[in-house]
Amino acid sequence: MERTGPPLTGDERETLRAYLDFHRSTLAMKCEGLGDEDLRRQASAPSTLSLLGLVRHMAEVERHWFRRTMGGAHDVPHLWSDKGDFQAAYDASGATRAEAFAAWEAEVEHSRSVEAAAHSLDVTAYARRWEADVSLRVVMLHMIHEYARHNGHADFLREAIDGVVGA
Repeated sequence: MERTGPPLTGDERETLRAYLDFHRSTLAMKCEGLGDEDLRRQASAPSTLSLLGLVRHMAEVERHWFRRTMGGAHDVPHLWSDKGDFQAAYDASGATRAEAFAAWEAEVEHSRSVEAAAHSLDVTAYARRWEADVSLRVVMLHMIHEYARHNGHADFLREAIDGVVGA
């Protein structure tokens, strides 16, 4: 993924799309150059959080908000849990970069297609989790929030692995 900074001017949709893609590519950047073992490394006991676990979790989050909620496919199963457990994605103990990134990249591409097909940010869908209708605008803002928070985790995880820090 190419990491391009969001525009300093632009309409709302372009800006939301750019910030979301910026955060997506930041997560990929934090994983660059690492093999499976490093990507699975847990940096802060007792947490099982790892970079690979974050990638898997964000695949689930993309899937939930764009495939299930905005796409209306409420019965699409979770990728790593037959019990609908979002936390299961964090357990990357047997995972590989290839498997996790393939799933995440597929979900990101699907998310982009759902967003692009919507005629407006005001399009709504029912979010079971919140028991209310949500707009595409809110979903995109929520996704930016999710990535920003988890990219903070990724900063610490990467630094603990090999000392790499920065943007």
